[in-house]
Amino acid sequence: MKIAFFDAKPYDKPSFEKYGEQAGISFKYFETKLNEDTVDLAQGYDGVCVFVNDTVNAAVIDRLAEMGVRYLALRCAGFNNVDMKHAFGKLHVFHVPAYSPYAVAEHTMALLLTSIRRIHKAYIRSKDFNFSLSGLTGFDLYGKTVGVIGTGRIGRVFVDICRGFGMKVLAYDKYPAAGLDNGDTVRYVALDELFRESDIISLHCPLTEDTYHVIDEKALAQCKKGVVILNTSRGALVDAEALLSAIKSRQVGAACLDVYEEESDLFFEDNSGHIMEDDTLARLISMPNVLVTSHQAFLTEEALENIAETTVQNLLSFAQNGQCENELCWKESSAQRCENGKCF
Repeated sequence: MKIAFFDAKPYDKPSFEKYGEQAGISFKYFETKLNEDTVDLAQGYDGVCVFVNDTVNAAVIDRLAEMGVRYLALRCAGFNNVDMKHAFGKLHVFHVPAYSPYAVAEHTMALLLTSIRRIHKAYIRSKDFNFSLSGLTGFDLYGKTVGVIGTGRIGRVFVDICRGFGMKVLAYDKYPAAGLDNGDTVRYVALDELFRESDIISLHCPLTEDTYHVIDEKALAQCKKGVVILNTSRGALVDAEALLSAIKSRQVGAACLDVYEEESDLFFEDNSGHIMEDDTLARLISMPNVLVTSHQAFLTEEALENIAETTVQNLLSFAQNGQCENELCWKESSAQRCENGKCF
């Protein structure tokens, strides 16, 4: 089996080479992202392997199908960059539902601690032998209330981490996790209550029509003054312009972002020698109470191994058995239906 691997980075290759060789799958690595201009690079391949910022719209899907490409292997959990309804009947789409929930949840807490304890500022000062404590006052996490939007695998790990700090958790999910709500330190509530009562809000949900800009001007106006916003899921969960305005008005006390809604042409690349044309991102990064990392929450050795192993296993399982438990969209049954982009 031959797979065209788009948006390839040096850290991707070792794990995919290892598991691909074991399974008899060869990968051709392309540094470019998959989109309408690059899709013809997949000519002659059985499938394509894509990541979060590759564009798999209707035009790309149709061209892949025309070239006889059968498989679309996502090496991530989210699939908002794929037109799932259009893929139905044309491609077999697989994803990696869980690679390392600990990686993302731990990065989220690392961002929070760095922000509220001013660790990034202290680090820079100490490099200049400046050991002044002025402006480094933070606050305890113990006893604070954190609102967690999305209680899938990552969200639940983050809840456990927060409980370890002695925090109270208000959770929201369209499909609540059984056994998580204990009626005391962890409670499921409506979004309005979560916004009103949370000192910190962390996003761990997929990007769907329902969650697009779940943090917008209206939501931020309901929040406590000085709320801390954490987003390590998908950029478009947060209205960046609304967030910027809320930071300027002091309604938001701090923001920690590993994702950004217009990141596709910026993140994962070295733009240090270029003028930043995205004014919103430039202004966010310039704020002293905003931390931005480059969509790296997933980037641990364990996660990279799991992503490669699961992606290869998805392809191998379907090739051998005609089915895969991590398939999102397939074409064998006309009775299948699509809801919120996922086919059943």
